[in-house]
Amino acid sequence: MENRPKRVLAIHDLSGFGRCSLSVILPILSAMGVQACPVPTAVFSTHTGNLGDVEMRDLTDFIAPALEHYGRLGVEFESVYTGFLGSADQIDSCLAALGQYPQALGVVDPVMGDHGRPYRTMTADMIRRMGELVRRADIVTPNLTEAYLLLGREYDFSPLTHADAKSMLARLCELGPRCAVMTGVTMAEGAVCNLGLDRESNSYWRVACEYMPVSYPGTGDMFASVLVGGFLQGDSLPIAMARATGFLERTIKNTFSYQSDTRFGVQFERDIGMLGAKEVQKSFSLL
Repeated sequence: MENRPKRVLAIHDLSGFGRCSLSVILPILSAMGVQACPVPTAVFSTHTGNLGDVEMRDLTDFIAPALEHYGRLGVEFESVYTGFLGSADQIDSCLAALGQYPQALGVVDPVMGDHGRPYRTMTADMIRRMGELVRRADIVTPNLTEAYLLLGREYDFSPLTHADAKSMLARLCELGPRCAVMTGVTMAEGAVCNLGLDRESNSYWRVACEYMPVSYPGTGDMFASVLVGGFLQGDSLPIAMARATGFLERTIKNTFSYQSDTRFGVQFERDIGMLGAKEVQKSFSLL
């Protein structure tokens, strides 16, 4: 490989305002010394969470020609990282990207729902097709709602026991990925945690989060992006999880202290410099 930063092919939507998707993915990966190359699936004026009538342009017909152009140029990527996808055609393009770069780290953030409900665009067929994409991934990063959807289970609002959590992680890895990470899981003992399984070592990991009584858009995008950057820097799964959790916890707490409008997202710009440091802010433990 030539003397260059590692590259990520980031296939996500772009929201101009509200701090989510590519608007947070690009600066986070750059801050971690990784070149992020965006292939936008759609462009939105804002995210779709209570910010009025959103202007949107679908870019499905852009994705395949962009990938073909990269192929003609011989551009290489160390990771293919996908997020929100609005149609089966976009999923087909992501499958093609993973096939085009078989040695790249395939990371699928299966953006399908939250708070126990799928998003309106997530039909039964789209959920099934997302499962096809997950089968081709090396790492999958669902929140708890998305984990239930991938596993074909009805959402259970009860906190998870350690046995339940380990079972769900194992079943996610049985779909195909080497590593599964579930975010924002409330455990039976009361802790809110990010949980992970490295199937190759059969090791289950837990990173506890300090709970804040607030919800912001884009936090899943931010977590997965730090996770990707950590892996490309050589982090193990628990270190990457701890790095991502520490960054999110700090930015959320600092944003909450300013009492800003939650629709405007996390003020990560204040803390992005910490991503260039090697120190990991959180501890991890076996699950």
